Amino acid sequence: MNSTSTQFVPSRRMGIYEPIHQMAMWGDFKGNNCLELDASPPLILEVDPKLDNQSEDTSHGTVGPSNKYDQEASKPGDKVLRRLAQNREAARKSRLRKKAYVQQLESSKLRLLQIEQELGRARQQGLYVGGAVDASPTGYAGSTHPGIVTFEMEYGHWVEEQDRQISDLRNALHSDMGDMELRIFVDGGMRHYFDLFTMKATAAKADVFYVMSGMWKTSAERFFFWIGGFRPSELLKVLLPHLEPLTEQQHLDVGNLTQSCQQAEDALSQGMEKLHQILGEAIAKQLGEENYLPQIGAAIDKLEALVRFVVQADHLRQQTLQQISRILTTRQAARGLLALGEYLQRLRALSSLWSSRPRESSQPLVH
Repeated sequence: MNSTSTQFVPSRRMGIYEPIHQMAMWGDFKGNNCLELDASPPLILEVDPKLDNQSEDTSHGTVGPSNKYDQEASKPGDKVLRRLAQNREAARKSRLRKKAYVQQLESSKLRLLQIEQELGRARQQGLYVGGAVDASPTGYAGSTHPGIVTFEMEYGHWVEEQDRQISDLRNALHSDMGDMELRIFVDGGMRHYFDLFTMKATAAKADVFYVMSGMWKTSAERFFFWIGGFRPSELLKVLLPHLEPLTEQQHLDVGNLTQSCQQAEDALSQGMEKLHQILGEAIAKQLGEENYLPQIGAAIDKLEALVRFVVQADHLRQQTLQQISRILTTRQAARGLLALGEYLQRLRALSSLWSSRPRESSQPLVH
């Protein structure tokens, strides 16, 4: 961790982040999702000039040998048939693309209607808590900042993609797929979490309080929140039973990684406590004066450190995922990613069921 990123987490002086420093950074995983459409062949048929010449010669009574005429006449016919076959194939692909597009529009329309119905039920049941609705993937409906609105949409898509990846990974583990093919699923799942960390860093610059509050998560997920996300050491303890059997060396490595995570988490938590104290003192200066803009301005300057805390916490999460994947085999890493995804799914399901549970009547008892 870069010690210059914030004055509240002096890692060298505290002697706390050294094991984590040994972890290499993941490279950026970037890809272009380009949709390549098949180029349709030209629909205009070409006419062989030799055929015109042959017909012209025939009209003048100069006809060559019959076998030569048959060969020349068969060539344009074969070309016409090939062109017709290509045209039919191009038309078939075009119909398939149109059908897929229409299905996508219908699916989006149904999803929109479903969201509207969920919001309607939430309003009737009074499920708004600070502008949040647990029934939605983002768990937040009160933001107006363009950067946060974009993050909410991207995170909603992120959750949908994670559900799809979990299903694919589960099917892959239950099949006879080899480790090389399984590694593709593991790498894809890791990149998916790294994409989320990048999205959060951008959102934190737009509104760090929003990211820290966890209003984009469901209530059950917020119950386990730590600096904008999950606590790496606690998550390792949750996932460990699903990684067995582990070798003796793997048990030792996982234990060392857990200890390093706890040390880094303690350092960040201490820095956060110090930041709370500094911000509170800055706001409380010269209370009773009407002009408090200087105090607010000083507090705003210090909030840049809060953004760095979110980035550092996600950096620790990313390093933890990277390091545990190095310790485990490909199949163990796949089981770990599946367990992590199912764990988050169950937290979201818990929030939804808790919010929609039947309420007991608060009417007074009549004796």
